[in-house]
Amino acid sequence: MDETTDLTPAPRAVGPYTLTRSLGRGGFGEVFLGEAGDGTRAAVKLLHANWSGDADMRRRFAAEVEQARRVSGFCIAEILAADPDAAQPWIATEFIDGPTLHRAVTVEGPRTGAELQRLAIATATALAAIHAAGVVHRDLKPDNIMLAPDGPRVIDFGIARAVESTSVTASGIVGTVGYMAPEQLEGMRLTAAVDVFSWASVLVFAATGRDAFHGPTQAARIARVLSGEPDTGDLSGPLLGTILACLDKNPKRRPDAPALLHHLVAGTVPAPDGQAPARTCHRSSGGTSSPSRGCASSSTIRAR
Repeated sequence: MDETTDLTPAPRAVGPYTLTRSLGRGGFGEVFLGEAGDGTRAAVKLLHANWSGDADMRRRFAAEVEQARRVSGFCIAEILAADPDAAQPWIATEFIDGPTLHRAVTVEGPRTGAELQRLAIATATALAAIHAAGVVHRDLKPDNIMLAPDGPRVIDFGIARAVESTSVTASGIVGTVGYMAPEQLEGMRLTAAVDVFSWASVLVFAATGRDAFHGPTQAARIARVLSGEPDTGDLSGPLLGTILACLDKNPKRRPDAPALLHHLVAGTVPAPDGQAPARTCHRSSGGTSSPSRGCASSSTIRAR
């Protein structure tokens, strides 16, 4: 949410913050740039006034605050203050002075080489922390990753759900087409595996500038997610193998976030069943890679 507009009708002061301009607007709330008396800036999200009288929506907003508070602050926009019981509920988070991943790739082009690998590891670390807190994000996408000077942050837990036991029940299709897992599109019971699928889709966009499951219409994109193959461009090496494992149509075969992080750091590729020991891209004395799923003739990560 790096594009700004003039302040739209809303309280000019919320808690300790004076609202100066709009940073972004969604179906349930709007985010403003706020400034406290000591100069601290924050992204202040207000629930739309027309939703403030809806008891169910207020409970969702309060749940968003609670979910975000459970996640380690190093990987998300840290909560600075909140009042879910206010006449117009609000939450103030760390202001990230940087673009979204979507805007950065659109303006500057795809990420490559070590920069892409750093992005992969940083976002996988964030995903592991989110899941360790018992939260499923459910809408991980390039627009929900902010590129701060000290590393990426995952934002917008507005449709996240706390994990009960090992899964949550979907009440409908919620998310962004092209980044939702097949089971999410089909309204099945969801686990943290949906975020792993979304993470892989995000990395494909970062590396290629295109959606992994692009198509001329929304119906075509949905069909491709459900039964087609992703377009991974020029990606190769262990990162490609890991991404393909995360895009498996069967959520039980995808690695979980800690395993994903392990493979990224070790330069290994998850086995097809998601459970067996990892396989590494070995090099022969001639410098070529021996055959292994996800291993190409070079371990270099390339993108166009």
